[in-house]
Order: sequence, then structure tokens, then C-alpha cells
Amino acid sequence: MAEIAPLTPLRYDLARLASSGDGGDGSLASVVAPPYDVIDATQRAELAARHPNNVVKLILPDGEGDEKYRHAGDLLMAWRTEGALVRDDVPAFYRYDQTFTPPGTPGAKPITRRGFLGLVKLVALDKGIVLPHERTLSGPKEDRLKLFRATRTNLSPGFMLYRDPARALDAALERASELASFDTADGIHHALAKITDAEAMRTIVQGIAKSSLLIADGHHRYETAFRYMEETTSGGAARPEHQYFMVFFANGDDPNLVVFPTHRHIHSLPKFDFEELCNSAAALFDVTRLPGGASAHVLTAALADAGKKAPSLVACSGDGKAALLSLKNGADLAAHPILGKRPEPLRRTDVAILHMGVLEPMLGITPEAQAAKTNIYYPQDAVAALGELRSGKGQVLFLMNATPVAQVREVAEAGEVMPQKSTFFYPKVLTGLCIHTLEPTRSVAGAS
Repeated sequence: MAEIAPLTPLRYDLARLASSGDGGDGSLASVVAPPYDVIDATQRAELAARHPNNVVKLILPDGEGDEKYRHAGDLLMAWRTEGALVRDDVPAFYRYDQTFTPPGTPGAKPITRRGFLGLVKLVALDKGIVLPHERTLSGPKEDRLKLFRATRTNLSPGFMLYRDPARALDAALERASELASFDTADGIHHALAKITDAEAMRTIVQGIAKSSLLIADGHHRYETAFRYMEETTSGGAARPEHQYFMVFFANGDDPNLVVFPTHRHIHSLPKFDFEELCNSAAALFDVTRLPGGASAHVLTAALADAGKKAPSLVACSGDGKAALLSLKNGADLAAHPILGKRPEPLRRTDVAILHMGVLEPMLGITPEAQAAKTNIYYPQDAVAALGELRSGKGQVLFLMNATPVAQVREVAEAGEVMPQKSTFFYPKVLTGLCIHTLEPTRSVAGAS
């Protein structure tokens, strides 16, 4: 099914980084960055100030209009010329561990999410090999495509999940040589190691070939890479680099895979009344009033408990009211005017029930308005979001449970996609650990 391959990437010269007097702490921490789409202007400035070669200057380049993309291409070339970025000498998979304590869980023990960086052969999403689970928007794809063209590189990895319930690849991933480890300001410990053992690489390639790949993060980046491949003429290489996309692969059956919910904060509706919402919701949900002014912890605890029994969500008003909405036992979603038109795996998910059973029919927020974020934004911190609501921002906050990975895969395998922002995999995969060039005359190595 999925065809993957080792990387021969550009990487930061660790010896040069450690000995340079350019600033930073001499480790990868000073030059890596989160994915471009979670970096705001303040964080971008802070990252750029850490080191002259911080990768944020490539993924979010300076300049106006198309000039910024040309600037990124020139900057990348300069860094390669001066030796800040160098080509690795042999093909390898790069094991990447992130050790962290899940946020919002005081007293929890640290856990480690293990995966590896490699390449996947680009295929159309309708082939059932690489499975999307969310819709994408045109704006981000146009932006990234211009960056691909200007730099001829895949700077930021996607994030995909393979199936391995028996943990058959674990032993192969152990056969690695340590390269670097460092901590980031969010308290996450990162460790990068290189897998060059031929047998281990073959085991990994053959193991992934048995599985389809679910896109966990990076839908826009994958679709952009596919479009770039289509518009690029091959240069005679057997396996041209531009036909492969750089990915962080993780086992979707790993119990240490952490998924957090993304909540829905509704605003700017021409008319909204919380009591009317609760009355309308009673046709589909059992509506249970929760204590007035309850904390986010109390509300999310009630939601988590209810979610064990039925699809559930909590609606909160700015004046402190809250109601638990749990799908009625025996509710016939197949007969619902909107949900009934969608495949059964999708209509069992909390987010689809909210979007198609509440936002659209009860609040009048069309799918187009949802995609454009006309009346909705997506906070991930329930405490902060509830505080903003009660301070007068927005009209209603819907608190959500996390969508289980197995449920996401069921939806994707049914050929369906979920509403946007249905999952939040934690932690984010850093950019700057490896950079994949897209030269049509360079061939990707096999795991021989």
C-alpha cells in the first residue's frame, strides 16, 4: 500500500551550531520552530531572535507579497553556501522522541511519543493509501505552494499515523544512533536519532507497506506537495525527490498517542438566545443543566463522564449558564435531514453531531460560514475560552471531548472527512530537524 523511503536531507551542522558565536544555546533548540500555522507574530519575532539561522525565517519569511517567497529561497541558498545547512552523507530514517507531561493533568507522569522522519511517495487522496480526515482551505495551500516553488524544498514535515497494534516496528526503531537532544520552552524534551541499519530500514519500509496512512496533521502541506509534483517536470531520476513528501510517522495504535479536543466558540450571530438553543436541542439530546458559574474543570469532567455513554458536548453561555447535551438513546441519526446524508461512521462522531446537528440547523451557521470561520473560532484551552466567554467575548462556547484516533480512521476509511479542527495531536512536530529537497534530478534512496 503506502511506499516510504529514507531521507538524505539537509540538516543543521550540529558541530558548527555548537561552536558558533551566533547566539542561542548551541543546540537545535535555537534553530527549530513549531509548524508555521501555529506561530503568531509575537512568537515569530521571538524565534527569529534566537539565532540568525532559525528555520522560522524560511517558513514565515520576511517581506511583502511574493517578495517574501523569493527572500526565503535566497536565504536558504545562503545558509547552504555558508555551511549552516549541510546534506547528510547516507540515507536514513530519523527516530524522533518527544517526552512530555500532558497539559492540564497535574501529577501525571511524563510519557514519550516515538516516531520517525522519512519520506512517503505522493499519491492522490482518492486512492485509499493516504487518508485525509479534514477539509482544507485554498488560501494556505497557495501560500505554501509559492514557498515550495521558491525554495524547491519541503521544509516542514507532515504527520501521519500507521497501523501497528502488535508494535512490530518497535525493535527496528531501537536500532538508532543518537544525534541530539534538547528541551523547548514548553517543557518538552526532544531527542533525534539516526537509523542507518539496512535490516532495520527494510523492516520499517515493509511494515508501513502493510498499512494505509492517516494524515494526523499537515493536510495543506500534503496537498501542496502533490500539486507541486504535478507541475514539476522530472529530470531523469529513477525516484525523483519531488515525488516524495517528508513525514513524521507514528504508530496510531500507540497508547502514548495523545489527542486533545478543540472547542468551538461562536460569535457574531445576528440573534442568539441560550434558552432557545437548549429548547431546540431537546429534540435530539438529553439536556442536563450544570451548576451556574461552574469552572471549566467541572464542566469538562462532566463532559468526559457523559462521553463514555453517548456522544456529548457542553454548551456554555456568557452569563454562567451551562448545559450538558448527550445524544438521546435510540436517536435515529439516519433520519436526520443533514446527518442522515452522511456515512454512519461520521454521524457517530461528536464533532459531526455538533456541526451538522446544532450549528447548521439550530444556529444557521452554514458549512461555508464554518469553513470561512465567519461565526466560529477554535480554542484549545477550555479554561481560557470559558474566561473569554464570561468576560463578554462571543455568544456561546461548545466544549468538546477529544475525537479518538480509531474513530478518525473509521471516518477516513469510509471515504469521508470530518469538520475542520476535529483533532489536536499533542505535541506538535518541530520544523527544522530535517529538510527534504525537491530536486527532480536527484533520486530518493531505497532501503536496500
